[in-house]
Amino acid sequence: MKRPTLYCAITGHGFGHAVRTACIARRVQELCPDALIIMATRSPRWLLECYLEKPFIHRPVAFDVGVVQADSLQMDEKATLQALQDIYKRENALVATESNYLRNNRVDLVLADIPALAVAIAHRANIPCWMSSNFGWNFIYRDFSDQFGVVIEKIERDYRQCDLLFRLPLSEPMEIFPYQIQAGLLGGGPQYGEQSLRNTFAIKTAKEKTILLTFGGLGLEAIPYQVLTQFPDHQFITFDIQAPKLDNLTIINDKTYRPVDLMPLCGRVFSKPGFGTFAEALKLEVPIISLTRDGFAEAQVLLAGLQNYGEHQIVPHQQFFAGNWDFLLESPQKPRLDQKLDKHGDRQIAEKIVAQIS
Repeated sequence: MKRPTLYCAITGHGFGHAVRTACIARRVQELCPDALIIMATRSPRWLLECYLEKPFIHRPVAFDVGVVQADSLQMDEKATLQALQDIYKRENALVATESNYLRNNRVDLVLADIPALAVAIAHRANIPCWMSSNFGWNFIYRDFSDQFGVVIEKIERDYRQCDLLFRLPLSEPMEIFPYQIQAGLLGGGPQYGEQSLRNTFAIKTAKEKTILLTFGGLGLEAIPYQVLTQFPDHQFITFDIQAPKLDNLTIINDKTYRPVDLMPLCGRVFSKPGFGTFAEALKLEVPIISLTRDGFAEAQVLLAGLQNYGEHQIVPHQQFFAGNWDFLLESPQKPRLDQKLDKHGDRQIAEKIVAQIS
């Protein structure tokens, strides 16, 4: 008997796209235990296993590049364009190979976040392609040089053919997608009790003085960690295993823990603009300190959304790197809007997927 099969095509950019898609896939497994999940992504298997408890197939393929970056803030436009051109030179072979894979594995539905070629691949195999995201890559590349024009045309050609988009909160308008459903926040939830975490990591500081530093899967070059010594009554937590040993800095190098697991201990999460971190903190209603980010269109959309819906502080990245962190002594600002974002995007999307593939 054939198992219901979902193929998740995930953008090869940072960890956030993989995490939020894994949250949907996990819900699909809960609602439909015999579903077969194929995670098509270059993201590492250990990351997917942090969110997916049941078995899945990891297929390390890439259909786009996102943006080539040195770290979570520094982008390389030239290398990005070169990588995109390389992919589109191989477009016909990529589509042919992967559509054969879909047919051979009797896939019922492709869910993409948000590589445009996934649409062409799915349709070549005569199956629908649904997408979920808060932005499309055409939106990002429009801010880059005119040389991206040809690539943008190819991306928009495929996005226009998408069968259904789940538009996430904190999003650009995404008008290129003809069929849209507004969905709620995506993200994981904490897996450990607050007290057991305090015991495990010997954290005695009060919640309001405990701050999680998390700057995405690529990290940041030259975080000025020595600034932390100016705040001896604060406790900082980081997943950066390169961080220096400081009395008030807890370094977590155990991959079974995720940033979201530590958020309940913290009075604030200190991040760069990133959907995954923002969404998980907003779900848990933990205030966010965010750096600014120049040249990446999604950042402005995310920061505007954060100011609307969450307690927040926005810090110019120049001030951060200069070591002026006096903002830690100030209270976060209240959200501009009274309404709350829906927190159950993973369940909403998974229920529609299960109805489609069962």
